[in-house]
Amino acid sequence: MKIYAIVGAGGFGREVIPLVSQMLGTTSQENLKIIFVDDNAQEDSLNGYRLVNVESFLRMEGEKFFNITIANSKVRQKISERLISEGASSFTVSALSAVNLSHNTIGEGAVFCPFTTVTANAKIGKFFHANIYSYVAHDCVIGDFVTFAPNVQCNGSVVIEDHAYIGTGAMIRQGTPERPIVIGEGAVVGMGSVVTKSVAPYTTVFGNPAKPLRSASQ
Repeated sequence: MKIYAIVGAGGFGREVIPLVSQMLGTTSQENLKIIFVDDNAQEDSLNGYRLVNVESFLRMEGEKFFNITIANSKVRQKISERLISEGASSFTVSALSAVNLSHNTIGEGAVFCPFTTVTANAKIGKFFHANIYSYVAHDCVIGDFVTFAPNVQCNGSVVIEDHAYIGTGAMIRQGTPERPIVIGEGAVVGMGSVVTKSVAPYTTVFGNPAKPLRSASQ
């Protein structure tokens, strides 16, 4: 028996789990199960899928695979490390309409929602989330546990470091191989922002052009 788990039964998880069913063709495979895993769940099922906690998942007999649909990237990392240490394997979720064009390297545990695109010669790290209508263009380098909200436009020669979050509708200007636009580790790009220059680690930027947010005391 092969068991495929989506960890996180919130809104994004409910959007992603049908993509898993489409990928795997469960109607013709009796030796395969798709489930939700969520320690905070109050029900036994959700949207037609069995719902269990992490301990129950790990006790199940069979070959276990997982993906994580939790927005908090630090939580994604913690859960992934634990499940892998317990013998489960990550798998990538890719919608049938997602496009992966040419010579891209994509790490384990990614989620590519409908109408997402990765063009050419991009490198993407572990547990990347690409929500609907987002794209990664040529020669980009994306770190681990990076999140794209819907409709993110990441143009060519951009570097996005680990745990960065790019908000809905944000656009990152194209860099060059010699001078890429760099979004630092843990940075947040606000919804609808236009990023025209690099963003320092653990900095939140917003606007057009995107600028660091200031506190009320500044």
